[in-house]
Amino acid sequence: MFSNFLIGLREGLEASLVVCILIAYLVKTGNRQRLVPIWIGVSIAVVVSLAFGAGLEFGSQEMTFKAQEALGGSLSIVSVGLVTWMVFWMRRTARHLKAELHGKLDAALAMGTGALVATALLAVGREGLETSLFVWRAVHAADDGWHPMIGAVLGIATAVVLGWLFYRGALKINLAKFFTWTGGMLVVVAAGVLAYGVHDLQEAEFLGGLQNRAFDISSTIPPDSWYGTLLKGTFNFQPDPTVLQLTVWALYLVPTLALFLAPVGFGRSVAADQKARKATDEKSEAGAAGDGTRGGDGAGPDGERVRDGARGAGSRTGGDEG
Repeated sequence: MFSNFLIGLREGLEASLVVCILIAYLVKTGNRQRLVPIWIGVSIAVVVSLAFGAGLEFGSQEMTFKAQEALGGSLSIVSVGLVTWMVFWMRRTARHLKAELHGKLDAALAMGTGALVATALLAVGREGLETSLFVWRAVHAADDGWHPMIGAVLGIATAVVLGWLFYRGALKINLAKFFTWTGGMLVVVAAGVLAYGVHDLQEAEFLGGLQNRAFDISSTIPPDSWYGTLLKGTFNFQPDPTVLQLTVWALYLVPTLALFLAPVGFGRSVAADQKARKATDEKSEAGAAGDGTRGGDGAGPDGERVRDGARGAGSRTGGDEG
């Protein structure tokens, strides 16, 4: 239940922040009358997301057992890929999200009502589809009735309340830290969903090694105990994983979590830094040569030389300050 609450909270808060930014910008720029298309786009995104989740649930019930396992395993891999991309994307672009949305909204305002609807639909719909897919997969992985769905609904409801408080200015938190912590926890949850997806593919006979167990601690952590249920519902923990499950889990979790928690900009190549530095130096040298040529030929009015000198001094001052 906690993992689905986290998913609903994280994805819901992203969608809420997007809606808040769009609405605040329209109100600030005197386009309050354009709010209706935004809400229409948000409503369509919610309906499409719910329909997508319902289609996954009821459509899979008509399949054979092996087909269900194959579908579940495949969608587990897809959902893990989407969630992984999402947490890294938010980590990289969170600082520029507001400016990016403002630019898209300016273009939509110029194009008309339909463009405003599409902007809100795409911005919120992406989060909604990711949430539907990941929650559906997590619900089936937990195998605990509808309790995981309750967690997801509570998470989304909490996100909506937080988004409203942000908009009203009644709540301020460090969003960078929030998305870092929740993103790290989502990576751990995604690792469990990925391992469970591999198990589904093994049961569908798409992958081998179903009987090759890495270990079995079912007697120590019974699956039907309260702590076994808690571990399974939170991290998709399995007391008797296969060797392939454990291998895939470790190969995903360790490098992904290390890259996610690394400082922003970590991993930039030395060659790229040297290339950028070289280009900057060449540009500076070219500018200096141009100034020297203009100053040495004695041509041109005195006013032009004074302005050139002032611009050069301003550039040097700005460089020193930077």
